[in-house]
Amino acid sequence: MAKKKETSTEEELSADDLRIVKKKKTTKKKTTKKSSSKKTTKKEKSTKKTTKKSTSKTTKKKTTSKKIEKTDFIQSSCNVGLVGHVDHGKTTLVKALSGTWTEKYSDEINRGITIKLGYAEAAIAQCPNPNCNLVIAESVANNLRKSKKDQKGMCPNCGTKLNFKRRISFVDAPGHEILMATMLSGASLMDGALLLIAANEVCPQPQTREHLAALGIAKIENIIIVQNKIDSISKEKAIEHYNQIKEFVKGTIAENAPIIPTSAIFNSNIDIVSQKIEELIPSPELDDESDFLFNIARSFDVNRPGSEIESIHGGVIGGSIITGKINMGEEIEIRPGYRSKEGKYSSIITTIESIYEGSNSLSSANPGGLIAIGTKLDPSLTRSDQLIGNVAGKPGTLPEVQYTVEIEAHLLKEVLGAEEKIPVTPILKNELIMIVVGTSLSAGVVEKIGKKNTITLKLKRPICALDGSIVALSRRIKNRFRLIGYGYLIVSE
Repeated sequence: MAKKKETSTEEELSADDLRIVKKKKTTKKKTTKKSSSKKTTKKEKSTKKTTKKSTSKTTKKKTTSKKIEKTDFIQSSCNVGLVGHVDHGKTTLVKALSGTWTEKYSDEINRGITIKLGYAEAAIAQCPNPNCNLVIAESVANNLRKSKKDQKGMCPNCGTKLNFKRRISFVDAPGHEILMATMLSGASLMDGALLLIAANEVCPQPQTREHLAALGIAKIENIIIVQNKIDSISKEKAIEHYNQIKEFVKGTIAENAPIIPTSAIFNSNIDIVSQKIEELIPSPELDDESDFLFNIARSFDVNRPGSEIESIHGGVIGGSIITGKINMGEEIEIRPGYRSKEGKYSSIITTIESIYEGSNSLSSANPGGLIAIGTKLDPSLTRSDQLIGNVAGKPGTLPEVQYTVEIEAHLLKEVLGAEEKIPVTPILKNELIMIVVGTSLSAGVVEKIGKKNTITLKLKRPICALDGSIVALSRRIKNRFRLIGYGYLIVSE
């Protein structure tokens, strides 16, 4: 049985390899009949020339196509967030638009909700046919094929080969009330957003209101409203729900946003959503000339348990480049950095070993999209998102680490996210306030209330942020931190 397996695998190898192996076999097989061995060698001689030519051609084609894919990969230029109340279909919509299911952790799969920020990327393509000009996400176009045997990357309307237009990244934010801080940190990475509202629930739900306010605080104006789960209600109910949405967004940043009825689970109107993303959420002007600044939104250890020491990879940080450019082999500094047992923080300097967007390797990276940076850090430092909220930059270029911050605060009229309406009262001295700056989350006690709505907080965890950075403010109400306002960071020189 073992000898039969050897011959089957040998036939898949190149002609040169076959010749070497079979010479060895003839020396071993002395008991075989001469007549049978001669017949096989004659057949081999007649087929060797043809197989050698065909196999060498195919292997050349394969190697060149792989090289083209790597060098031709274009980094994402825009981050699109998916926000809304829990279980309104955000992750399912990401899957429909990109082909990627972002819930990957056991807790997320077991509970059926997003807990950590999820990431995916999709290519936006356009039909070159002047009579068609369809703009659509490539994954959506592939899902619209009549048969799985049909070629991928073709226009679903006219059958023309689609042309690449741009690549976008999706940020899937959690919708549960206890994960609002995670959503706020994700909002700092977004250039535009899809606000999902389930048609089978009354609008607005608590986190629908809270997430829309968060988009306003983050100054995200390019918004598309997705009326999801349209398959679960009647036409009359859908129209009634549509009117509820229009009433809800009146006077907000999303007042003029289009409302698209969809069923993400049945891929209904997903092509319209991808067209509207291209139309209404443009790629921002990116600054790759300033100092490199990278917001860390995730950090993890990619090594499997029991890995050999020689094969262990360094820690990985994930997030988005705000400004500047980075190349493989360059040094970066991470602040606030490592926390010692005594509670003191010290910055970390490391070297970049790899850069990835999804499964695609990059030699350098610019602003736009979500990337992962492989470093020489001890993986224990990056395990379980330990470096979330840190920023990375070229050594010596980052802002100073701040243990006490001054904020120009602006309070909302009502507390957001609560079931009932609760008016926002003024911030008091010695009150505990939670803040989110970029991807950094901290909490501090109010030490001073100054003029012009300024407050001074002594933080429990330091931050590293630029002057003028947007700050989300939350206070504890009924054992939950609720969004009560926003502000701007004042960094004294």
